[in-house]
Amino acid sequence: MTDETPDSLIPYDEIVQEALRAVVGRVLGEVEAAGGTLPGNHHFYITFKTGAPGVDIPKHLRERFSDEMTIVLQNKFWDLAVDEEGFTVSLTFNQVPAKLDIPFGAITAFVDPAVDFGLQFQATVADMAPETHEEAENDGSERGPHPAVSESDDGSNVVTVDFGRKK
Repeated sequence: MTDETPDSLIPYDEIVQEALRAVVGRVLGEVEAAGGTLPGNHHFYITFKTGAPGVDIPKHLRERFSDEMTIVLQNKFWDLAVDEEGFTVSLTFNQVPAKLDIPFGAITAFVDPAVDFGLQFQATVADMAPETHEEAENDGSERGPHPAVSESDDGSNVVTVDFGRKK
């Protein structure tokens, strides 16, 4: 007998990541159904890979954020539309409106700081390793990044789920 864990023939990590990305879809779908109005103090930080397949953002944003970008859905967003594959939203960046199409598979983090909830995902494209990036600074919020999202240094494919309560 060996102490090594055998490789799984079932892609558990992919199944779990897909299910957790569905959480993001459901939450955004509920916001869309409510006319684009966020309940209470809820607001979202959504980080995604700008070069992932299906991502459609303006050229000036892709040039500035060539790897990864974080957007804030809080006060200044409109035209939110959600489907099974992803979502579309319009935001302003330095007072310039922009429409973004983001597939759920491109999302690497979703945080709702109002309730200390966060999900972190591995990129679905194998060669898209996370890199540091500057915040997008869209006109939706003046708050900084949220500590519920943390980078994994060990290269594992562990999904971080923070269900902590605010004190």
